[in-house]
Order: sequence, then structure tokens, then C-alpha cells
Amino acid sequence: MDPAPDALLLLGPTACGKSALALALACERPIEIVSIDSAQVYRGMNIGSAKPSAAERATVPHHLLDLRDPAETYSVAEFVRDATAVIAQVRGRGRLPLVVGGTMLYARALRSGLSDLPPADAQVRGRIAAHAARAGWPALHAELARVDPATAARLPATDSQRIQRALEVFELTGTPLSLLQGRAQPSRLRLATIALLPPDRRTLAARIETRFDAMLAAGFLDEVRALVARGDLSPELPSQRSVGYRQAWAHLTGATTFGQFRAAALQATRQLAKRQMTWLRSMPDANALDPFDAATPAQAARLIGRLVG
Repeated sequence: MDPAPDALLLLGPTACGKSALALALACERPIEIVSIDSAQVYRGMNIGSAKPSAAERATVPHHLLDLRDPAETYSVAEFVRDATAVIAQVRGRGRLPLVVGGTMLYARALRSGLSDLPPADAQVRGRIAAHAARAGWPALHAELARVDPATAARLPATDSQRIQRALEVFELTGTPLSLLQGRAQPSRLRLATIALLPPDRRTLAARIETRFDAMLAAGFLDEVRALVARGDLSPELPSQRSVGYRQAWAHLTGATTFGQFRAAALQATRQLAKRQMTWLRSMPDANALDPFDAATPAQAARLIGRLVG
């Protein structure tokens, strides 16, 4: 019999109900939740990142939230380091680490190991950003397609953050990012994965719209307005490139109307969900469940019993 996993991953597209399911499971087992969300690591970014509320965090221990100021960066390598340490601590307390979220780049690194990638280089990034300001990100996407067609094929021409990183890696190493990612250092963790995969995209799209409007009613624009007012942040920072925040920043600085902002944010969120589901389908060992099936919480509980005992 295979040994029990060190942790269980609960992954899914945005707005599919991952957090609610995790909290329900924590009512039945001694679970601590480990966030796998690249926006929830930032302090002051609560509403737009769907960060667990204070009441939820008081009910079930949550980890890897509020680690950085929005002016700072947080890398995949830092996430793997921090998550590995937290998982060991939770296991040491005799509890189950449930790693919950939708940042698939983090999930892949935790599951498969880290690639041997160079650290960020501010000078190179500045040069690439200046080029993009002149030519536009679609032009840089075309440039990436020439030097790293595999990476360009999986990135939309508007994904400035990842296009910039891929070009940076190529300039620093002379090797395509896709090739370096194939040379991953194996993960030291034994992990089992549950993938929440909605069979009906229309239902997920409706939930995305409902949740976004609830965020607006809860004060999302005021949250972003406070970030803009700080004066030390910019829309080019990784924190402000997060879906929803990027579109809100453009609206609050006069680039779009409210209607344009809402439409752009919803479209970006739907595109994110589509990419997340593509990632999940590429994980052949993941245990897939329908998040919108009323029987899913019971099925997930039984599955966890089989996986971890």
C-alpha cells in the first residue's frame, strides 16, 4: 500500500466553491487550510482575492495569507519553500494540510518540483517593459513565439506578466523557459490532488458574475482605490496585475467607464477559469469532482478517507 500523502491539494477554477468545500471538510476532520493563491499573499487585497473572512480564519486555521505588502513580490520558489514548511508543521500537529486554491503555477511547482530558473533581473525586466510600452504586448508575444514557441502557445497575447518573465528567462539564459521547466527538481512531498472541474461552463460563468457583483457590493472598488491612493504602487506590479485588480486600477485612473471595467473584469475572470481548467485536465492523477453536484461534499469526504485514512 502506498504511504499516506503529506498533504492533499484541493484545486479548481475561480468561483467554483473551493473555499466553501474546504470549510465543510474541516468540520469533519482535523484540517488546516494552506492557501495556494498568488493574490491572497498580499495584505490589503481581501475582497478582490476572495480571501477567507476573519470569522472563517477563526474557525479553521489558514496559512500563507497576508505574507507580503502589495509593493513586494512573491515568487513560485518562495511559495514552495513556505508551503513545504507549513505542511510539515501541520503534519507535526497530527492534522491534515489541505492546500486550497487556483494558482496553477504554484500547484505545478509543488506537485512536480521547481525548475532551475534564474531570479528576476530588474534591469532586464525594465528593458522589456519599455519595449512593450513602445510596441505593445502582442508584439512581444510574437517575439516570444520566435524564441520559445511552446511557451507562447500557452499564453494569451495579453498576459504581460508571463510574457515578460519568459522573455527575461530567455535573455538571461539563452534557453527557452519551456525547456528549463522540463528540468524540474523533483518535489520532496507526497501529494494527492482533488480537482473540481465544472462540467457546465455556463453555470461557472454565472457564478463568476454573481460573485463579482457581490465583491463590488462589498466595497471592492474602495479597496482598490486605497491601493491607488498609496502612491507607491503601480499597475505593473505583480500584485496589481491580479485579475480584477488590473481592471479596477484602469477604471479608477480614468481609462475606462464602470461598464467597461465590469465587462473587462468578468471577461478576464472567465479566461482565467478556462486556463485553470486546462491546467487541471493536464493532471492525470487528479481525482475529478463536479463542484456543483450536491453530492460532492460527501464524495470528497469519502475520497479523503481513502487517500489519507
